[in-house]
Amino acid sequence: MSDCCGTKESCDNGKKENTTPDLLVIGGGSAAFSAAITAAESGVRVVIAENGTIGGTCVNVGCIPSKTMIRAMEAVHHANAAKRFDGVKGTAEVFNWKALVAQKQSLVDELRKAKYEDVLPSYPNISYVDMKNKARFTGNGTEVDIDGVFYHPKKIVIATGSSSVLPPINGIQSVPALDSTSALELETLPKSLLVIGGGVIGVELGQMFARAGVKVTICCRSRLLPEAEPEISAALKMYLEAEGLTVCTGIGYQKIEPFSEGIKLTCESLSCDSAGHCDTKAVDKVITAEKLLVAAGRKANTSALDAGKAGIKLLKNGGIEINEYMQSSNPDIYAAGDVTGQDMFVYMAAYGGKLAAKNALESNKHAYSNAAMPAVVFSDPQTAMVGLTEAQAKTKGHDVKTSIITLDHVPRYIAARDTRGLIKLVADKKTDRLLGAHILAPDGGEIVQTMVLALKANMTTEELANTIFPYLTGVEGLKLAAQTFNKDVKKLSCCAG
Repeated sequence: MSDCCGTKESCDNGKKENTTPDLLVIGGGSAAFSAAITAAESGVRVVIAENGTIGGTCVNVGCIPSKTMIRAMEAVHHANAAKRFDGVKGTAEVFNWKALVAQKQSLVDELRKAKYEDVLPSYPNISYVDMKNKARFTGNGTEVDIDGVFYHPKKIVIATGSSSVLPPINGIQSVPALDSTSALELETLPKSLLVIGGGVIGVELGQMFARAGVKVTICCRSRLLPEAEPEISAALKMYLEAEGLTVCTGIGYQKIEPFSEGIKLTCESLSCDSAGHCDTKAVDKVITAEKLLVAAGRKANTSALDAGKAGIKLLKNGGIEINEYMQSSNPDIYAAGDVTGQDMFVYMAAYGGKLAAKNALESNKHAYSNAAMPAVVFSDPQTAMVGLTEAQAKTKGHDVKTSIITLDHVPRYIAARDTRGLIKLVADKKTDRLLGAHILAPDGGEIVQTMVLALKANMTTEELANTIFPYLTGVEGLKLAAQTFNKDVKKLSCCAG
């Protein structure tokens, strides 16, 4: 442990441990550091306590390692796809997977040091506690037991993150299962991989391993990316299958068991519509693979806290129930990030951590809002979205209108000879206000931020359609999609306003 010395290392300086800070932050990831730094900048005394590797999920086992591996396999794929241009040939291959994994880990170590470890000395009023065990509430107000030392902070921010879960499939406890962390640590590529789960992690890592030469099967209960628009789910499934992946949607899991060459899943395949509704007629099938990757969701890390002793209510999914100010049912305890069971994105964790600290110190003046929260799935093409889906907009009582444009109407993608994808806009028919944007495009993650600003500005479809966009860019597709509400874009010339 350390006193208020602004370092994660032990401080043997003779000072008494700071057990009565103004703010105790439990956790050591993005939400925790955002809360701690925000509080420290206001001049208060902060203790941040972590029971794992400093930096949390994103830098260590999530965003950074997965995206660098995804980008590496994109380089391989795009070299081999160069033949879409006449007279051009390119080839690339993975010849040393172990070296690539080592390079990935080197990047993780470098960023963890630069963005977390080396940041602490800049804040002398932050004390870092490297816990041996997990923090727990004792039942005495805000008192927290950390390795036998009892802390009595004025306020607390819980930011303990989340962890992967095993789905309730008969026999799954009896087979070796990879999660997103261990899958990215494999030093040898398997010949085949079964991915259970068609959400963000299943899609991203499934495609990444397939591009590395692994025979990949993705199985999911409903459809790929069930929170995305059905049109995007269906199109992405088609593109993944075109790359050689097997995608089994509408799966009912019966049992999973080991066999001589790996694992064997027995399931029933249901017939599902584009919205993910499945009928009761099923056909039994058996899927085998050398390795199993489980990507069936994550749960908030709250079980070790003894949250009930502090009067903290939990949601059905195990997350901490909070109000719009990030405040739990205990008025002195706040929560941010994945531990709340909602908006599990690192940038939302940082945003929530900052608000939680401000509200803890300033008596709830800053409300959390995810109304213009962008989300990106790093598939190829990328899936990006902001605002309401068509179904959500209808549920909220809007008289909805939509427009859909495929990328073979966007000059940038025509010129690149890569027209995989579509753009769907959702708007209110009566007011013409934009309500949501849903993008499937090679650079969808870059395009979506324009729609974040459009939603924050309460733009109408007409205003978006009349906005000047640079020609031969992907973002110009938004203008064309907005024009599609009232025009047939097939009849427009290039750069037509």
